[in-house]
Amino acid sequence: MSDEYEEGKRAGIHPLIVVFSVLIGLWLFVALIVPSSKNKQAAGTEGPTVPMIEDPEAAPVIFKVQATVPEMNAVSIVVPAQATDSQVIGLLKRLKKERLAGSLTDLVPATTPGHTLGDHSVADIYVVSDPKYAQTEVIKTLTRGAHAPGGLYPDAVPFEVAMEEIRGHYRIDMNNTGAPDAGSIGFADESGVHSKHYRKLF
Repeated sequence: MSDEYEEGKRAGIHPLIVVFSVLIGLWLFVALIVPSSKNKQAAGTEGPTVPMIEDPEAAPVIFKVQATVPEMNAVSIVVPAQATDSQVIGLLKRLKKERLAGSLTDLVPATTPGHTLGDHSVADIYVVSDPKYAQTEVIKTLTRGAHAPGGLYPDAVPFEVAMEEIRGHYRIDMNNTGAPDAGSIGFADESGVHSKHYRKLF
């Protein structure tokens, strides 16, 4: 009888067919389900690439340090509501220039005092116009990022609200030797979530 099991004969499908079927199935899964970097960019996570028009004649903006969050290496500074984007850009460039000259502590408190890489070896400097959004708890929300579980911080200002209030952001990371300075109009967290008016400067 042909249906009976015979010693020495293979029962079922050839093993190579099974292996190739599994490989093709995995390839299809990765190709169709897992998002590629092209899809991420298409979703708009990189922010607009429209060039920012800067007014070189803009007067320097007056600012005040509002809050420091030492455990998160963060500082918030407040500028007048009337400050233009050009003035905020000028402020961010000035902060970078002072950092490069080693004199940023004259303007902003040290975030990593005494560190071998400098007093601002890691820093997040947030520029806002409304002092309400320059408070410690808001800065903690921004520093934690968009994907921090909201249930753990029920009284915190929502990330989406706080993010839109950021006029400018200057991130220093001396551990990133290739590009230690990052500045922007608006705000974007490390995952790519950004405010509506976000523009990368440097």
